[in-house]
Order: sequence, then structure tokens, then C-alpha cells
Amino acid sequence: MLNPPNPVLTSRPGPADSDEALLASGRRVLEIEALALAAVTKNPPAGFVRACRLCLACRGRIIVTGMGKSGHIARKIASTLSSTGTPSFFVHPAEASHGDLGMLVEGDLVLAISHSGETEEILSLLPRIRRLALPLLTITGNLKSRLAQMSDLVLVSPVSQEACSLNLAPTASTTVALALGDALAVTLLEARGFTREDFAHAHPAGRLGRRLWMRVADLMHQGSAIPEVRPETGLGQALVEMTGKGLGMTAVTGSNRELLGVFTDGDLRRALDRRIDLHDCRMDSVMTHEPKTIGPDALAVQALELMEEHRIGALLVTDNQGRLVGALSMHDLLRAGVV
Repeated sequence: MLNPPNPVLTSRPGPADSDEALLASGRRVLEIEALALAAVTKNPPAGFVRACRLCLACRGRIIVTGMGKSGHIARKIASTLSSTGTPSFFVHPAEASHGDLGMLVEGDLVLAISHSGETEEILSLLPRIRRLALPLLTITGNLKSRLAQMSDLVLVSPVSQEACSLNLAPTASTTVALALGDALAVTLLEARGFTREDFAHAHPAGRLGRRLWMRVADLMHQGSAIPEVRPETGLGQALVEMTGKGLGMTAVTGSNRELLGVFTDGDLRRALDRRIDLHDCRMDSVMTHEPKTIGPDALAVQALELMEEHRIGALLVTDNQGRLVGALSMHDLLRAGVV
């Protein structure tokens, strides 16, 4: 006999499945969570400043823990803390009793996330936390809970209603907990004087990292790869240099490599419009004087901004004495993933 059809798969669209109903449901969730955030923004937890002081005084790591949905929030908070100058990592409370408690050492601080404050897996960690005399900071919606009562400091995050229509699934409560964690991390970042350079060292990979730490010297063409001619060079020979180096331009330099000008595809078009004799023309008569340049220690993203601002496809790189040391094109930035 065939199995009866799956009621989930065979359900027919009804009023609750209409486009209008789906949109209304999504909007209702966003409104509930926005109201929860607005409430905590208007009345931040009374202990927030003390929590910041406690974290700043910590000479070890901030150990963040939570179970279930709160565990996912705890992982994200730990990650944000670590990437913004506060060493931190997540410990799963259920795994902790099977060996991971060894990750907790003197000097650490524990940040526990539990909306109910009655999560048994977290409560089971308290003897170890007390034995090591670690400060315990808790984010919870229940100030009367066992976890809150046993904490050194509590950030209360009550919500009047979960966004779940059953008022059961952690939704608004986890959003508020995550926002409080972000507020804590960013406040600590600012208090520590954490800079863009510090952030770059913690994020070396990916497009974000490349934009933050990659410098012009890492990408520029150097030595014989730089298109370069003298001011007395003929236009025809300069075009050969441009074509051979493939950057759509050539630098014009003096005897000590001091930069005198640049000749680009645009300069060539303007020369042709003026009906200049390509065979008798010298570079110093058609080059652009005082070209846009950048230093080798500048960030690659600064080179990108300069190119976009002046609508040019390449830059010459000069040292502090104005001598040519490199060349950089938009294609170099594209290949490196800076764009």
C-alpha cells in the first residue's frame, strides 16, 4: 500500500500563502525586532559601562558561551570581538564538560548568553568559572534567573514579544543580544584606539583585507617593465614603448629619472587632432606636464580613488624626490582584487 501523501508537500495555497500575506508577515517580523532594538537603544542596560570596564581590565581572553540559538549569537560576538582588538573565542557549553573547560585559564573573562538564564549546560560551567575566579558577565532577559543571580554583572535584554508568531522561537531576543554584543565590541574598539591598520592585520585575506593593507609597491610595475622615454624621444619610438609595455602610457623622464611628464592614449588622440607630424614630433612637445602621481607606500585603494577621481586608467609612482620608481594601472588593481 502506498504511503499517504505528505501534508506539507501537498498543501494548497491559501490566504496565508498569498503575496500580500507573505509580505505582511515579513514586515511584522521586522517591525517587532525594530521595536525591540529601539527599546534597548532608548534604555541601554544599566551595567553597560561597567561591562566595558570589566572587559578592558581583562588581561586574558573573553570566553563567550551560549546554547542553541544563543550559541550562534555567542559565536558571532566572539568573532567580532577578536577581529576588533579584543582576543576572544567561543566555547560550546555542552562540549565544555567533555574537555573544553581546559580552554578557560586564569585571567580570562566569561561572557554567557542565555535569554532564559536557566540553560543547564551553562550553569554546569559555573563551578569551574568560580574555581578559577573568572569574572562572569551575562546577557539575559531574566534578571531573576539562576545564571543572573550567580553572575558578577548582568546586561538585561528583555523583549516584550518574540517575532515568532507563536512567541516561542528566539528571534527578537537573539537580535537584541547580538546588537548588545556588537555595541560592546565596537565600544571596546574605540576605547582601545584600534585603527584601520590594526583591523587590516586581523583581516589579511579576501577583498576587504586587500583593500586595507595592500600597497602600491606590492602591485606596481618596476625596473624595465616601466614604460619610460626621454623628452627628446620621437613620437614613433614612444608609441613602440607604450605598445611593448602595455599600460597605455609612457613616462617622460630626465637623466636622473626625475619625472617630467606623461604621454597617454589621450595625448595621442589630441596630437592627431592637431595634425602633428608623427615622425618629427618630440615627446616634450606633446606630453602632459605635471601628471598625477602616487607614492609607493600609499594604499592600493588610494590609487584606485585617485584614478576614479581623475578618470584615468594608470598612475606613475614616484619617490620623495620626484623620481620615477613604478607604474600602476587599473588592470593591476582589478587582478589583485582591490576593485
